[in-house]
Amino acid sequence: MKHKILIIDGMGGGIGVQLIGKIKDMLDKESELIALGTNAVATERMVKAGAHRGATGENAIKVSAPLGDFILGPIGIVITDSMMGEITSVMVDAVLKAQGERILLPLQNEHFYLAGLESLPLSKMIDKAVDLFRERLNYAKEGT
Repeated sequence: MKHKILIIDGMGGGIGVQLIGKIKDMLDKESELIALGTNAVATERMVKAGAHRGATGENAIKVSAPLGDFILGPIGIVITDSMMGEITSVMVDAVLKAQGERILLPLQNEHFYLAGLESLPLSKMIDKAVDLFRERLNYAKEGT
């Protein structure tokens, strides 16, 4: 079944690159992996990591978020001014209003904290996100 999987990342795109590297082989040939970067460097790195295509900036996220069946990225993509100010309220609104399932990595940030979560290395968070994505993707396939 065809799915659109959106990976949203900013700064250097490192989290998006790792997510793409781990999930691109899970997808059937009809599914599309789309990189959405808050800046050109993040987008370019995610496309080089294996995304089918990519776009950059606020409007790209605003237009693309509603099209995704799954949206993956750090939790900062739903917090205005996070990622060193790269995330705008327009981006947050688009991600939160999107119909697709959101799988977010609970990374701590300098101006917000997540209470009650165990502190894990980034690689373990990414593995957990990928496992959850695999589970939700399989559920979506079974439901059709």
